[in-house]
Amino acid sequence: MAINVKSLEGNELADDYSRKPFERGRWGTTWDVFKGSFGKVVLINLLMLLFMLPGVAVVVIRMFYISAMGLQFPFNANTGLGYPAYPGTQGLSESIYLSADMLFYSLLIVAGFIASVGIAGGAYSLKRLVNTQGEFKFKSFFHGVRICYGNAVAPVTLFLIFLFGATLVGDWKDLVIARGGSGAGPITAYVFIIIATVIVGVYSAWLLAVGVSYKLSIGTLFKNAFVLLIANPLKTVFMSGFALIPVWLVLIGNSIAFLQIIAYIILVFFGLSFILMCWMSFTQWVFDLYITPNIKAAAEEAKAKKSPKELAEEKEEDGKRIARELLAAGKSELIGKPILPIAEEQAVAPLGLTYTRADLGRVSADRSKLGGEIKRYEDEHKNDPVYAEYNKLFAEREKALQSEPGKKGKKKKVSSDNLLK
Repeated sequence: MAINVKSLEGNELADDYSRKPFERGRWGTTWDVFKGSFGKVVLINLLMLLFMLPGVAVVVIRMFYISAMGLQFPFNANTGLGYPAYPGTQGLSESIYLSADMLFYSLLIVAGFIASVGIAGGAYSLKRLVNTQGEFKFKSFFHGVRICYGNAVAPVTLFLIFLFGATLVGDWKDLVIARGGSGAGPITAYVFIIIATVIVGVYSAWLLAVGVSYKLSIGTLFKNAFVLLIANPLKTVFMSGFALIPVWLVLIGNSIAFLQIIAYIILVFFGLSFILMCWMSFTQWVFDLYITPNIKAAAEEAKAKKSPKELAEEKEEDGKRIARELLAAGKSELIGKPILPIAEEQAVAPLGLTYTRADLGRVSADRSKLGGEIKRYEDEHKNDPVYAEYNKLFAEREKALQSEPGKKGKKKKVSSDNLLK
C-alpha cells in the first residue's frame, strides 16, 4: 500500500544524539540493549512510575471508596417481617459503581496530565537508548519531557476520555439490567464503545510514537498517525499484543495469586519500559520503511563532537593527504591550482550561425567577466592546504632532483614514479 508521510522527513526529534546503524538488525539490537542496559531500563521505568503515582492513587482510592460504601448500605433487604424495615436495594450496588466511576475516572483524566510527563520522557529515552545502542543520560529524560510533552499528553488524554466513556456505559448497562429494564440497547452500546475504545487506544499509541519521534503540528500529527495505522493493521495488532505482555500477566494473575505477585513486580521494575521499548522500536522500524533514516556513521558522529579548532586542523591534514596522493599522477595544472566550478548560467552563450557585431561584443564581455571570476576564485583559494601542499611538494622534489645527477652525469627525470621516493 502506497502511503504518503513525507511530512515526517527532516523533522525527527533527535537533537541531542545521533542514530547508529544496527549491526544485528533492529530487533537483535533492541534485545542486546535491553539486556546490556537493564539498569537504565529499570531507572527509566521507575521515573515513569513516579509520575503515574497520582493515577495509581485514584484507582486505589476508588477501590476503598466502593468498599466503604458497601459496608454502609444494606444490601440484604428484609422481607418486611423484621425490624427495622429497609427499602428495596435493587440496583443500589450498580448505582454506587456508577456514581463512584463518574468521580474517579474524571479524576483519572486529570491525573493523565501528570502521567504524560513520565510517558513523554520515558518514550523518548527508550527510543534514544535503542537508536544509540545503550547511551542514556539522566538529563535526556527531562529533555524528552520538554520537547515531547505536548505530543504525549494529546493521545493519553484522548484514550482516557474514551476509557471514561466506556466505563460509564458499562455501569449504566449494569444498572438498567439490575432494575429489570431491557438490556438489548445498553449491551449494544457497551459493545460499540468497547470496540471504539480499543481502536482509539491503538490509534493513541501511534499518535504517541509519531509525536515522540517527529516535530509536527497537531493536525499533521493526527493525519500521519492515522495513515500509518491504516497502512500497517496486522503488524500493529501483533506488536500491540506482544508489547502488552506485562499487562496480560497482571490480568491472568487476578485468578492466580502467585502469578499476580510476579506480574506486579515485573510491572513496577521494568514492565512499563518493556512496553514502550517494544512499541518505539516497532514504530521506528515502520518509519524507516517509508522515510530515509537519518543515520550517521561513527566517523560523522565523532566529527560532530569536535571543536572548531580540531576541525580546522583535520581539514588541513586532509588537504595535505590529498596532495600527497595526487603526486603519484604527476604535476597537473588541473590539480595544482584552483579551478572555478562553472554553473550553466555562468557559461558563455555560443554564437549562432548568423551573428552581429553586438553579439560579438556580448560574447567578449561575457568572456571577460568569466575570466575575472576565474582569476578572483584562484586568488581566493590558492593558499588552500590541498593546493599549497601539492605545489610545495612538487617544488621541493623538483629542486632536489635537479641537484642529484642520474646515470652518466645526466639529471634525473622528474616523473610520477620518483616524486614520492
